[in-house]
Amino acid sequence: MKTLRRGACGGPSRHSPGALPGIARAGAALLLVGAAGVAATDPVDHCPPLAPPSGPTVRVDSVGGLLAAIGSAAPGITILVADGVYDLDGTSLRIGTPNVTLRSESGSREAVILDGNYATSEIIQITASSVTIADITLREAYDHPIHVMSTSSAPTDGTLIYNVHIMDPGQQAIKINPVDSTHFVDDGVVACSRIELTSAGRPHIRDNCYTGGVDAHAAEGWAVRDNEIEGFWCDAGLSEHAVHFWRASRDTRVERNRLRNNARGVGFGLASDGSGRSYPDAPCPAAGGAYIGHYGGAIENNFIGASDPALFASAYGFDCGICLWQACEATATHNTIHSSDTGATFSSIEWRFSRTVATLTNNLANHTMRERDGATGALAGNVTSADGTWYVDAPAGDLHLQPDAMGAIDQGVATALTADIDADSRPYGPAPDVGADEHVPLPSLSVGDLSVTEGDDGTVMATFTVTLSDSD
Repeated sequence: MKTLRRGACGGPSRHSPGALPGIARAGAALLLVGAAGVAATDPVDHCPPLAPPSGPTVRVDSVGGLLAAIGSAAPGITILVADGVYDLDGTSLRIGTPNVTLRSESGSREAVILDGNYATSEIIQITASSVTIADITLREAYDHPIHVMSTSSAPTDGTLIYNVHIMDPGQQAIKINPVDSTHFVDDGVVACSRIELTSAGRPHIRDNCYTGGVDAHAAEGWAVRDNEIEGFWCDAGLSEHAVHFWRASRDTRVERNRLRNNARGVGFGLASDGSGRSYPDAPCPAAGGAYIGHYGGAIENNFIGASDPALFASAYGFDCGICLWQACEATATHNTIHSSDTGATFSSIEWRFSRTVATLTNNLANHTMRERDGATGALAGNVTSADGTWYVDAPAGDLHLQPDAMGAIDQGVATALTADIDADSRPYGPAPDVGADEHVPLPSLSVGDLSVTEGDDGTVMATFTVTLSDSD
């Protein structure tokens, strides 16, 4: 408990003496706001606006202008797109120059819409390193709204996709893959974006539900963080994951995402065998050179929820929240997975196939975690008996813990994670909470030593002490 300040407020009296306590309460409320501001710690903002361009810029306001600017772009240029809807009518935007940025002029992603109208196969193709796509909306690509790929002569590294809204792709929303086995697509970031498949777009999915959110082959060192990804499922056929890295991808970080109503949440690996990327340092020596779907990687502090009755009524329902298939040395730590219909849910987390070696720690779920087909898992601190009442609003995807969620609060084991999905410090209390949210009680503010006096000049003075303490 901490006394923050002794406060006072005053003003001319227009009330009878019986109304003076009301004036005092109003004054207290004003100072309580100030007191809370003094005590609070500003949260970390993982999604600040991008800095203004530091190099040359070109402004465009038409599809023709976009094509010309991209075609003549020199390294270091920023292409600023004026607000508006741009009907591409089959045109793709191929960025083959390194260190080019394409972003909205206003910084509002909803104000600039590049519309494929299901006539444009791929809205943006990226075939050069250090390209940034930011602050725009891409909708209705026939195939992929964004396709990041290497070329036969060079890798494509350092892509940044930031504050982008992708709607209703015909296939995967963001496709990442190499053109051959020599040059790859590494060290990219997908952050602070919204990626969704809506009921209007679902009928446009083809090829037995060949869709998904972020889908990467043989990619190393990517981060997928602080995104909202929603709605990737079909009435028939099984969608790929909201976030999927496979075919020997490596060291992927998937953190602080909110994944809602997808048939599958996060996937590392997929098939039991196949062909994939080889690495010079030969990771996972225990595999003896056999196929690995994903090497290493961390899945941390994600909310993964399913509540849509139409999803549960589909052919596959909610298949899995986190799926580790032929994933060597992958970790899943402090994730929350909740299904409102466990009868149409196969697994909250599963690890599958004999070359999977996974570490699963402090994950919170209301459905089973499955070890399958000879996989190996090291488990600690997980809870699979969560109730929907433990969360602020599970049907809406808000999986923050309620104060009385005692089955999760302080029930975890120590890990290296020092913050939760909201950047709140972890642990708060004697042990970390299970799941992505570390419940930090709101401070309790109280007012004491209240006295009210009225001066000869008609002013009223209220004096009081404000005390801040933990609510629990």
